[in-house]
Amino acid sequence: MNKKPSRKIITFDWAIKTVLRDKANFDVLEGFLTALLARPITILDMLESESNRADEAAKYNRVDLLAKTEDGERILVEVQYLSETAYLKRLAYGTAKTIVEHLTLGEPYNNVKKVYSVSLLYFDISRDGDDYIYHGKTEFTGFHTHQPVTLKKSLVGEQVFVNETNVFPEYYLIPLKSFPDRVRDDLDQWVYAFKNNEVLDEFTAPGIGALKEKLDYLKMGEKEKREYDTFIDYARSAWGMIDSAKQEAKQEGKEEGMALGIEKGLEKGLKQGLEQGLEQGLEQGAHRKAMEIALVLKQQGLSPEQITKATGIPLSELSRI
Repeated sequence: MNKKPSRKIITFDWAIKTVLRDKANFDVLEGFLTALLARPITILDMLESESNRADEAAKYNRVDLLAKTEDGERILVEVQYLSETAYLKRLAYGTAKTIVEHLTLGEPYNNVKKVYSVSLLYFDISRDGDDYIYHGKTEFTGFHTHQPVTLKKSLVGEQVFVNETNVFPEYYLIPLKSFPDRVRDDLDQWVYAFKNNEVLDEFTAPGIGALKEKLDYLKMGEKEKREYDTFIDYARSAWGMIDSAKQEAKQEGKEEGMALGIEKGLEKGLKQGLEQGLEQGLEQGAHRKAMEIALVLKQQGLSPEQITKATGIPLSELSRI
């Protein structure tokens, strides 16, 4: 089958780092968010986000930006390549922190701004994998009737779309690998572009033309291309190294756990010993591999703080490697 005409674009995480913070390029993100939220989105400004402080510019696993819309809403957009422990709790913390940081002391609660969290993910999140976009939000329903309730306007606040949304954060999880590459609407065009790093010439979604032109790899200068290619090479190497280490740690942990479990099983019962041994073995194997990764990252010049965030190894232990 002939490949459809398309334009190669840079990865969206690199665009977040380098392109999308420029006001002249807000139309790219506006187009995507308009398709996702199904209403016109106008971005007024980009605010400081937690993972993009100056001392974390080299982080490769997660990059995000925080946009302020014309309606005063905050939209967190992040790209993440590797799964992490307590991922959903981190998302909840991020939205709560955004709400608190943008309400000054003494301001009335009526000034609380709606926060959306949009995650473009390169790992699976669902066991059944029946979709590629997941939407989470808080809704009140009758305890007995199970019917959605329409709250009084005085409870919701004047600056919120009554009966359309509410003051609580909303989350969009988009595991890109789950997208089947069958384009059916405007939003699918954006998801296809993010997954495959290309925009088909036939795409016509609002804003997709800006994505194609402003993230065009071939239009980059030679210095920009070198920086981008270096980033991609390093990132892929780091992702592969961590993923491989996780698999090895899991296998070694199972083997050690089985051995330790059998030994303990002879003393306290086979079932209890196997469970305890497997758990301890997994922990020991994972920790050993994390130390190996930390050593490699240290040799590559990453700071102790960056290594700690990437591996979970405490700073006190890093001083011994």
